[in-house]
Amino acid sequence: MPGMRVHVVSDVHGNAEALARAGDGADALVCLGDLILFLDYADHSRGIFPELFGAQNASRLVELRTARRFDEARALGARLWAGLDVDRATAIEQAVRKQYAELFAAFPTPTYATYGNVDMPALWSEYAGAGTTVLDGQRVEIGGRVFGFVGGGLESPMRTPFEISEEEYAAKVEAVGEVDVLCTHIPPEVPELVYDTVARRFERGSRALLDAIHRTRPRYALFGHVHQPLVRRMRIGVTECVNVGHFAGTGRPWALEW
Repeated sequence: MPGMRVHVVSDVHGNAEALARAGDGADALVCLGDLILFLDYADHSRGIFPELFGAQNASRLVELRTARRFDEARALGARLWAGLDVDRATAIEQAVRKQYAELFAAFPTPTYATYGNVDMPALWSEYAGAGTTVLDGQRVEIGGRVFGFVGGGLESPMRTPFEISEEEYAAKVEAVGEVDVLCTHIPPEVPELVYDTVARRFERGSRALLDAIHRTRPRYALFGHVHQPLVRRMRIGVTECVNVGHFAGTGRPWALEW
């Protein structure tokens, strides 16, 4: 099908206003996850955590995490959660449901989406409308090209909601097989692609994903997760690897045309 244009976003993190415009001028929207905003590292007053505990505690949490003092960060969180009148799981689910209701309503038709590491997959089926197709370890044809989707992230000190083992992740990559466009939330395990220049740390990338790129040679490998990568785009063999950007910050989708 000639003249196709697909817009791709990742790391929406609560930016429903920009998401509602993300499909303008495109034949389809692809979303690579992280819809939820738990804590905005640029504005500590935004997100689930500061709504519950205030911007001052949010700033302290960011400070500890940025310094990689994860045990202290978890201890701070534990003290704050213990002081709530409602249990942690209930409070988070209520806040996530509020965000999902707004964000899924903003998706254009058609949208093809997979989960990020801070998403809660169990809730997606309640909010995804008829125009939104959720894929994980699955393939779909868009305009004559085959797109494969692998959602979630790998286990990390951050302990975000949808982290899975390397074995489970690799099995989903294998299930996707050969595709034209490989769509994932996290990058392949390449130092330049996984290093965040602002957080000053290496995020988790996937070795299984990198191996699949070498083996199956897709035209594109698209991903997000790393908000300020050292390198946003690089070629691995014949595959163009692209970090489609921190959509929460830019409000601009990345465009794929053919």
